[in-house]
Amino acid sequence: MKIGVIGAGSWGTALANVLAANGNDTLLWAYEPELVTGMRDNRVNHFFLPGIKLHPSLNFTGDLLETVTDAEILLLVTPTQVLRGLLTSIKNKINKNTVIVSASKGIELDTLCTISQICSKALGETILQRFVALSGPTFAKEVAQGLPSLIVAASINSAAACKVQTALSNSSFRVYTSSDAIGVELGGAVKNVIAIAAGIGDGMGFGHNTRAALITRGLAEMRRLGKAMGAEDATFAGLAGMGDLVLTCTGDLSRNRTVGIKLGQGLTLESIMAEMKMVAEGVKSAESVNALAEQLEVEMPITRKVYEILYCNKPARQAVLELMSRDLKPE
Repeated sequence: MKIGVIGAGSWGTALANVLAANGNDTLLWAYEPELVTGMRDNRVNHFFLPGIKLHPSLNFTGDLLETVTDAEILLLVTPTQVLRGLLTSIKNKINKNTVIVSASKGIELDTLCTISQICSKALGETILQRFVALSGPTFAKEVAQGLPSLIVAASINSAAACKVQTALSNSSFRVYTSSDAIGVELGGAVKNVIAIAAGIGDGMGFGHNTRAALITRGLAEMRRLGKAMGAEDATFAGLAGMGDLVLTCTGDLSRNRTVGIKLGQGLTLESIMAEMKMVAEGVKSAESVNALAEQLEVEMPITRKVYEILYCNKPARQAVLELMSRDLKPE
């Protein structure tokens, strides 16, 4: 298949590499001209995925329209907050049969839209018949190294989900399908916020009990938000829910957990973000998920405390004390 991948961060590059290795005609778009040149010349994304040799058939471009033109599958791997503008700039070039796949994870700040809702508003409601949400417990580096990994492709259109499943699946990368796109999207957004909380606990030296509690209660928050938005509860027990939550809250490669660890150690958010080359989506998602929970009147206390630590200068120890001092209730 002819496939365009928009976004050459670590995850976009890893997915493009899998697609190319599977025999697809894959074109990877990068915003930075020097990154395009470097990947063409050295077949390595030194900035976002160093040490990984990219497949010989993978192609690179800085021309967005070239990436879109005649693509059977268009894979979006950009920060959530820039996606709407990007889609608006290319909507007239997208083929009417192109399957749109989102591997981004987050909620838009200004509108509180999920990725599918952004696509629907930018490209028209009919795009939902060709929209696939891709998420699961997958660190880009391990996928690029060919370590066994599993992920979910979710769409209201089973044929679209199966098309993505076929394009990506191989002996080390197994893709399951689902019909619950909204649940898969919400799992990918909320888990990053909970991972910051888990990192804060680790940074403060709270230990394994605290982390396990945050993961478990974080899953409860994810499920409550999903129920309010019409997602299937079973989704949150699967790869895109519990699976991705556990990985992001415990793995050393988690950017969101890393942000949390440094916050727990007393660093400021500004200094942490200044050091990071790649986006930690949970920082923005803490704001948007908290706002969405308030709008829908969904109780999400961990999310709320992460938001207050990030944006209201609440000391982490005070946030923990407030969580532990909440009214006693049944689980």
